[in-house]
Amino acid sequence: MNQAQPSQTIQTRSKRGRLSRAGKWTLWILLALALVRIFIGEASLVPTASMEGTILVGDHLFWNKALYGPEIPFTHWRLPRLKRVHRGEIVAFHYPLDPEQIFLKRAVALGGDHVEIHNDVLYVNGAAVQENYAVHHHTLRFRFAPSEMAARTVPAGTLFMLGDNRDFSSDSRDWGVVPEENVIGSPLVVFWSYDAPSAEWLDEKPAHRLRFFGSMCTHLFSRTRWERTGTLL
Repeated sequence: MNQAQPSQTIQTRSKRGRLSRAGKWTLWILLALALVRIFIGEASLVPTASMEGTILVGDHLFWNKALYGPEIPFTHWRLPRLKRVHRGEIVAFHYPLDPEQIFLKRAVALGGDHVEIHNDVLYVNGAAVQENYAVHHHTLRFRFAPSEMAARTVPAGTLFMLGDNRDFSSDSRDWGVVPEENVIGSPLVVFWSYDAPSAEWLDEKPAHRLRFFGSMCTHLFSRTRWERTGTLL
C-alpha cells in the first residue's frame, strides 16, 4: 500500500495539471472570441423583410465592425473610424429613435445630397439611380401606388437610408436620417439561411420559441437555403 501512494500522488497531480491547462486554454479561447465580437465582427439574424430581394428573412450574417470604429466596452470611447460609408452600401446602425435596436438598410444618399423619389425612381442630386436591387410590389395582391417623396436635403454628417423592399420598409422616409456615428458595421457574408417567416423569428413567447427551435431539429435540412450559404454581400 505504501509503495502505491507516490504513484497515485503523481497521477493526481498530472490530472490536475491537465485540467488547469484545459481551463487556461478555455479562458484564452473565450477571451479571443470576445475580442473578435467586440472589435472585428459578429453574427446576427435578419428577422424582417425590409431588405428582401437582397437579404432574406432568416439569413444569418457575419458582419464587419473593425473598419467602423468599434466601441470599447464599458466606455463611450470608440476606436478610430477607418472607413466612410459610400452611396449604395448596406450597413448596420443604431436606430436613431431607439439606439438599443440595430437596423440594416442601404445608404442611398450622404450628407449634402439632395434626394427624392418619383414614380418609384430614386433621384440623388437630380440624377436617376439605377437600382437593380430594389423591389416594388404592384400586383393584384399588393396594390401599392408608385412611391413618391418630395426632395429633401440630407444634413451634413448623416445618411439617408432605404430598405430594398421599398413597400415593406420603415426607413428614412418615415423616421429621418441616421447620424454617421450610428453606423457600426457592414454585412460580409450569409453563413446560414433558414426559411421561416418573420412572425416565428420575432415571437418572444418562451413556449413559442421552444417549439420553433425544436422544429429546426426535424426541418433543418429541408428549410435551410443551401444555395445562400456563403453568399457575399
